[in-house]
Amino acid sequence: MTEDKAAPASGSILVVGGGISGLTAALEAAEVGYEVFLVEKNPSLGGRVSQLNQYFPKLCPPTCGLEINFRRIKDNPRVKVFTLAEVEKVEGSPGNYNVAIRLNPRYVNENCTCCGACAEACRTEIPSEHNFSMNRTKAAYLPHEMAFPARYVISPQIVGTDDGARCMEACKYNAVDLDMKAKTLNLAVGSVIWATGWQPYDATKMDNLGFGLYQNVVTNMMLERLASKNGPTQGKIVRPSDDKAPASVAFVQCAGSRDENHLPYCSYICCMASLKHATYIRAQYPDAKIYIFYIDLRAPGDRYEKFYTKIKEDKNVFFIKGKVAEVSEDPNTKNIMVVAENAVTGEKIRQTVEMAVLATGMQPTAAVSKLSADLKYNEDGFIINDYDKGGMFAAGCANKPADVVSSNQNATGMALKAIQTLVRR
Repeated sequence: MTEDKAAPASGSILVVGGGISGLTAALEAAEVGYEVFLVEKNPSLGGRVSQLNQYFPKLCPPTCGLEINFRRIKDNPRVKVFTLAEVEKVEGSPGNYNVAIRLNPRYVNENCTCCGACAEACRTEIPSEHNFSMNRTKAAYLPHEMAFPARYVISPQIVGTDDGARCMEACKYNAVDLDMKAKTLNLAVGSVIWATGWQPYDATKMDNLGFGLYQNVVTNMMLERLASKNGPTQGKIVRPSDDKAPASVAFVQCAGSRDENHLPYCSYICCMASLKHATYIRAQYPDAKIYIFYIDLRAPGDRYEKFYTKIKEDKNVFFIKGKVAEVSEDPNTKNIMVVAENAVTGEKIRQTVEMAVLATGMQPTAAVSKLSADLKYNEDGFIINDYDKGGMFAAGCANKPADVVSSNQNATGMALKAIQTLVRR
């Protein structure tokens, strides 16, 4: 591994995480004159929002917000972006941090024009991480159609193979560089914003809900990808087992959330996400029956409450107050049976549907991969902001479960906190 040293930058801010919170924090700080280093572990920016079909409050596609932010980054020389990068260590105190960043090889340099010749030449296929492994992609790939930076990536799996050589030979711009090595970059910054985001809770941990056992049980984020035009089915919501249009769908709310054995807290937005998913299904299949099993339905705010009221008016959407105890499969039809006790009537319900969607909760990424810095966490893995100490702040879903609008507002606040640390030096 080689090591590069960046010159200390007076009054600079490090933002860790290139999702919607990280983008907002970085741009807010940069556009009032501060130098910002934006570090993202994935090959492109955009985070979870880039995986959505639509997001609240206006049910916009991700292009709505991300393209504007990407343009702002391109136009602002104060923002320096590092992708495939991870924070190895943060040392120091507010106003004076030394940060080691590991830059992992992309095997494609800045000559890339996104012509796609490397992908055409590549024969190896790997699971698509962007689509939650519901399909496969070439080992030379563009992360997704909105990828920023707009550059292909070569999987380490084919480096040193004949397939890697084919990719290199196919590129007439000399963009494929299979000799790239990991290196460490040292930065001097005055404050750090942790926008490390969230990941869907691992649904395989809930044995009774059948995820991983039955093909037609998917998660809420997988449904987002199925509904997306750039997803594995080009936007058609179909049963994974046979690509059939589902005539009935069950939503299992609080799949792992509000459960002392998994995530004890409410993930804030899951109920609204399932109501949104009902609109996806309704748009494609007007006659499909939709069953929503819930503990409590939470619509945080007037606009969300109105959205919920509108969904309730749909005669083909049925709300059942009751926690799902078991999910099973008919091996012949691959249909799914959802078993729950109606909390209102006490009746045991056995509902057969053609597809089930688990509304899995938000788990902070920091709960799974601890960060190499002096940070405080609550018992669920969310970062606690220590405003008295200052210097390092958590934004968006690194701090608490939130929707896109709340994450943006919070990130703007954390950008101001980071700037205050520099001003007080």
